[in-house]
Amino acid sequence: MFRFIIRRLLQMVLTFIGATLIIHLLMFANQTDPVQALFGDRPVTPAARAWLTERYHLDDPWIVQYGYYMKGLLSGDFGRSLTGREITDMLALSWPVTAKLALMSIVLVIIFGISGGLIAGLRRNGVFDNVVLFLTLVVISIPIIVLAPLAQGFLGIKWKIFPVTAGAHPTFYSLLLPAIVLASLSLAANLRLTRTSVAENLRADYVRTAKAKGLSRSRVVGIHVLRNSLIPVVTSIGVDLGGLMGGAIVTEGVFNIPGVGYQLFRGIHNEDAPVVVGFTSVLVMIFLLTSLIVDLLYAVLDPRIRYE
Repeated sequence: MFRFIIRRLLQMVLTFIGATLIIHLLMFANQTDPVQALFGDRPVTPAARAWLTERYHLDDPWIVQYGYYMKGLLSGDFGRSLTGREITDMLALSWPVTAKLALMSIVLVIIFGISGGLIAGLRRNGVFDNVVLFLTLVVISIPIIVLAPLAQGFLGIKWKIFPVTAGAHPTFYSLLLPAIVLASLSLAANLRLTRTSVAENLRADYVRTAKAKGLSRSRVVGIHVLRNSLIPVVTSIGVDLGGLMGGAIVTEGVFNIPGVGYQLFRGIHNEDAPVVVGFTSVLVMIFLLTSLIVDLLYAVLDPRIRYE
């Protein structure tokens, strides 16, 4: 196990360098005039342009800019945005909000996705199963960019069940509707995945053997069926967690949540490469760490899996 973790950590380092290199290259390739984008329609004085160009090495090749970024990152410095704000300060303000939103979303996915999928799998082709398949198909078919305004319009404006926007200091209740919207696609997908996995495992030989031994239905389902069915679900939820931590630009934008997605949108719009690269670097770290945790959970769910 120790050797496996060390090997994965080394792979994570190489993956992080490759991912941030590609992100930095894409930002450099898409830049037109970041200085003018920062000032908007206002004219830029030659002195201001020269200072910003020198301060952020905008006249250097992209690989040189990436070298400056990695040098600062190794010392814990994410740099400054083109507006002069420390990116670490921006991370400190936005990440707690997005982490809270993502945690609420993933809890909804785990509770309703797994429990609903388990019930649908145990009652395959029943009324509940057919209703679940239909509703999840509808949810999966609706993009977040459509689902978020619809939820805000009906549940926030028309029926006034939830606050319309989260605001600068969002509370648990104000984040509940955005969390439901953010979790909807992942919940629908994992519910269907759990349902399919449970239905397949119910027909497995080891389940028939367990029943033949006289084990109770609850023990067969809880210990044998559910535990083996969770392996693909854990993989899916682990991948979704990294995506949810991204804050879903559309969701945070619609509900006015000052989180990671909101900052990324502003950074892309303003061609603020330090902000985009800094925030996405943290997202890459979360994806890699989540992937490692998921791999380790396999051995917990299935004792036959060993990492030597």
